[in-house]
Amino acid sequence: MPDLVLADTDQLGEVLLGDVRALLHDAFDGDFDADDWAHCLGGRHALVLDGGRVLAHGSVVPRTLTTSGRRLRAGYVEGVAVAAAVRRRGLGAQVMTALETVVLTTYDVGALGTSDDGLPLYTAHGWVPWRGPLLVESTQGRRRTPDDEGGVLVRSGALDLADLDLDAELVCDDRSGDVW
Repeated sequence: MPDLVLADTDQLGEVLLGDVRALLHDAFDGDFDADDWAHCLGGRHALVLDGGRVLAHGSVVPRTLTTSGRRLRAGYVEGVAVAAAVRRRGLGAQVMTALETVVLTTYDVGALGTSDDGLPLYTAHGWVPWRGPLLVESTQGRRRTPDDEGGVLVRSGALDLADLDLDAELVCDDRSGDVW
């Protein structure tokens, strides 16, 4: 029976991290670059393992989001994937449940960027779309990221989403690759 493991990046070891990266590369049909991989590191990982084989993965990393003049400690979910041979068996849901516990106990809010394929999993777990404009704060100032609008979901952490205006601007910190 597969085991769910929750661990920090530095607890996983080089071999296991290599296996996770291979899973993500395969799950995203090769469209998973070095920036995408870097975004997955530095936080907590939820993995489903069976005999040492990585069947599913997701991580939650710290980010700063700002809305309505309020800085939020956000747990940003990255690299959620399930091996093709074991999809539709609840492993993605197991990973998300574990990551959501981290968000609830550690961060003000959770956030993630999703594709159309991932949307059903996240909405089934209570994640909701941010409705307002999305921006990134860079060294050149703030710039809007309209292509990401509708694809960023949030959920309550220590802070209830009812305390936020989901129609207001949401600003993320800058990073290489996809900012959301």
